[in-house]
Amino acid sequence: MEAKLSYVEILIGLLSLFFIIQIYYHLRYFSAITFYKKPSLSTSKKLPISVIIAARNEADNLQEFLDSILTQEYPEYEVIVVNDCSYDNSEDILKGYQARYSHLKVVELEEEEKYKHGKKFALTIGYKAAKYEHLLLTDADCKAVSKNWISLMQEGFTEGKEIVLGHSPYIKTNGFLNAFSRFETFYTAFQYISFSIRKQTYMGVGRNLAYTKTLFFKNKGFASHMHILSGDDDLFVNATATKTNVSVCLDPDSFIYTPTKTTWGEYYIQKLRHLHVGVEYKKSHRVSLAIISSTALLFWLCLLAGFILQLPLEISLGFLFAKLLLSGVFYFSAMKNLGTKDLFPFYPILELLYFLIIPFWALISLIIKPKKWK
Repeated sequence: MEAKLSYVEILIGLLSLFFIIQIYYHLRYFSAITFYKKPSLSTSKKLPISVIIAARNEADNLQEFLDSILTQEYPEYEVIVVNDCSYDNSEDILKGYQARYSHLKVVELEEEEKYKHGKKFALTIGYKAAKYEHLLLTDADCKAVSKNWISLMQEGFTEGKEIVLGHSPYIKTNGFLNAFSRFETFYTAFQYISFSIRKQTYMGVGRNLAYTKTLFFKNKGFASHMHILSGDDDLFVNATATKTNVSVCLDPDSFIYTPTKTTWGEYYIQKLRHLHVGVEYKKSHRVSLAIISSTALLFWLCLLAGFILQLPLEISLGFLFAKLLLSGVFYFSAMKNLGTKDLFPFYPILELLYFLIIPFWALISLIIKPKKWK
């Protein structure tokens, strides 16, 4: 008669399995950004660029951040702000900017009672108004950290490249919500940029993203997912990226910073809007992301169960040490590359909370759908 496996053996088996899978994905994908080195460029070209911003009721943010976009040190670019049915004083503020900056173009959209539209429509109008082939996207609440943002991002348009992925961290302030938001943004970039470097691009972030007008209209814009409120950035990249047409830009001077939400409720609503589009990704991407998040979550749950059920302490501590070492080795350089190295001392608790909270919110996002983009 076969002896039954004890809970100790089962937990050790599960912990080993989940940990091995995590090792595989770290070595196969995440090493790409941990050991990233900027490629040498063979050209010093300066392409004409159209910067596109869709803004709805962003008067305060326009006043605070638009100067950083309009004062770029770049020979030929325009900034198009699509003022999407704003009912604050955005229009007056933009008129003031137009009086000072000749390269600013404002497109005014008016609300129609019978036809409600979202950010995708506003962006499409902006692209049609753009006079240049290469489009660089950001948001009204975003700040360029240097005057070389446009110059560095456009360098990614080397031969055959139609999409350039940039990075957009959150501005550091005080408080745990800010730290958690910044870690979540770091980890998102840790994944999607690593996958892109390994030629399996599945998303980009619209706060710092560039692509060609030809690519957009050749693929009928957002038509395939116009019925989904979000996804103007990640779903478009997911649908149009190939193994050869994407580049990444990780120069710190190319980063675009944005403020975090100030309350957990605002942050929760923002994450629901982001998470619910994930089910629209290509199947291969959904499977990989599901394996990464589920095995990480299950590892932590099994480890917590081991401590509660009094798994031999040396075994529990051994798995804990191995997990922290694995994450630490890969996070240390990645956080430096992505502008969040100050979070490194706190990564154990931030990672644990991330994998307890975000998968749960992802499940909720399958039920609750956002109703408007602003």
